[in-house]
Amino acid sequence: MNNRPADNFDALLTILNSLDALVYVSDMQSYELIFVNNYGKSVWGEPMGKKCYQYLQTNQTSPCAFCTNSKLINAAGEPKEPYVWEFQNTANHNWYQCRDQAVYWPDGRIVRIEIATDITARKQIEQQLIEAKAAAEKLANRDDLTQLKNRRAFFNFARPFLAQAIRSGQPLTLIMFDVDHFKTINDSFGHAVGDKVLIELAKLLQHETRSSDIAARLGGEEFAVLLPDTSLQQAEELAERIRQRMAAHIIPVQQQQLKYSASFGISTLTPALYQSSEQPETVLDELLCLADHAMMKAKTQGRNQIVIA
Repeated sequence: MNNRPADNFDALLTILNSLDALVYVSDMQSYELIFVNNYGKSVWGEPMGKKCYQYLQTNQTSPCAFCTNSKLINAAGEPKEPYVWEFQNTANHNWYQCRDQAVYWPDGRIVRIEIATDITARKQIEQQLIEAKAAAEKLANRDDLTQLKNRRAFFNFARPFLAQAIRSGQPLTLIMFDVDHFKTINDSFGHAVGDKVLIELAKLLQHETRSSDIAARLGGEEFAVLLPDTSLQQAEELAERIRQRMAAHIIPVQQQQLKYSASFGISTLTPALYQSSEQPETVLDELLCLADHAMMKAKTQGRNQIVIA
């Protein structure tokens, strides 16, 4: 037994109005709304003769710049395969996954059918995951005590700067320093005081360095600063400023005044270093090794001083 066309239409209308998604049809030339299902009306209200861009968007007086109509027809003006995309609606700010398709309407004109499913909850979860990943990466790159970059982050961030300096021939220097007699500070005043020394030193370092510099706590009481586009003289001047500020800084401890100092070693990128190996990892290891040897020399020469490799 065949169903009557009216019965088929009513059944189709029932299906469309039962969907938990926006379904609408608009003329691709005039943007006139031909059909909006009940879900759409419950969110955006009655169409009231509005164009699709007036109805679905906010403060839109002409076709949307992001309208996908041009993606739905080929060069001959014929319907193409459906186009699926994601969009944040300007009226309610919810996110939707849209399935747009051009089809021939019974009267022969080409119309646009869009099925838009609300994916706001999914987008919120995705954003939470992105933020959680960023926070985890930040924690993985940060020294818990001083909030400076840790050793791993120092190497990860330093490599591209080093590669750029090798390619361009720009100057690049490295400062390493180690707190003098740090074990004695811990043994005499306790680890909490030793931690305070490292925290204060990190603050000093952040104040004296530029945002483009890579300052890190390599481990224990040892710190390093990679200085892009910085000459050896400029690096020495920075190290001297840090050394002097450390020497002038006093930490009150148990009715005493704790003074501390550090020994510095400086190395610089030279053609001999990167010509022997253009691998940033190898060159960075060499720079660290040279600065470390210079720092050890500063300690053997009496501490609280700067030695250039």
